[in-house]
Amino acid sequence: MGAVDFGREPEVGWDFARAAVAGPRGAAIIGYRDVGGAGLDLRVAGTAAVTVVIGFGDREVIVDDAVGRRTLAGFVVGLPIEAMRVRCARAECIEVRLSPIQAYSLLGVSPADLGRGVVGLEDLWGSRARRLREQLAAARAWDQRFAVTKSFLAQCDRPMRTPDPEVLAGWNHILTSRGQVKIGELAQSLGWSHKRLGARFESQIGLSPKRTAMLVRFRHAVDGLLAGRPAADVAVDSGYTDQAHLCRDVSIFADRTPGALTTNYLPTIARHRYRAWGEFFQYRA
Repeated sequence: MGAVDFGREPEVGWDFARAAVAGPRGAAIIGYRDVGGAGLDLRVAGTAAVTVVIGFGDREVIVDDAVGRRTLAGFVVGLPIEAMRVRCARAECIEVRLSPIQAYSLLGVSPADLGRGVVGLEDLWGSRARRLREQLAAARAWDQRFAVTKSFLAQCDRPMRTPDPEVLAGWNHILTSRGQVKIGELAQSLGWSHKRLGARFESQIGLSPKRTAMLVRFRHAVDGLLAGRPAADVAVDSGYTDQAHLCRDVSIFADRTPGALTTNYLPTIARHRYRAWGEFFQYRA
């Protein structure tokens, strides 16, 4: 089976699906279509992943990010610090999530080279991006669209492009500790100086180890907040010094308070998008 169907929301007309099997290097893939004309308007918080959005309909996507506003047929974004706003009338999209380790091999560029804002797909892949969108538009079912996407990513794969083993080990340690790690101790365990780890990590992952740990810790905290747990309990379990510390990170990565995050973060489109990812994407290396 090529797709897990999440069905439609009759009141707003969103059609969601998720690839039942991951793509090359474990790339996680979902798809969604606005079949009711509700329009897409998402405020996207920072996440510990490289995200690729491929529009295959006839409407472009408007992105407001750290560097301004752009109108694009699709885009890729590295590990963003600032929240973004993404809008589109009649959105029809494939969305791919990759860890920065996976992205290093599949995108043809280091995640660090993506910068602070979005990069247009044609700036990254040239005319191949246009052909990909045409193939997706011609497909008539999600399993066909997912197969097209996986085939394209497989052609992009460059197995010899890998980050330093120490960077990979550092990334995995940050993930398994849920961001609760002391960077000096991490560098020492890897046999590198604090300065060398910082420089190599930022050049290959796109963020410093400290910022990466903050982002990973924040994303785990978001899961707790969206599950309805009290912010004070989430702060303790996520390794924050107190609730005020959690509030500062939510402000940095989501540009809102924890209360606003839980009440406004998940309108129907965002709720189903969040559910579609579910446990399928584990920020794996």
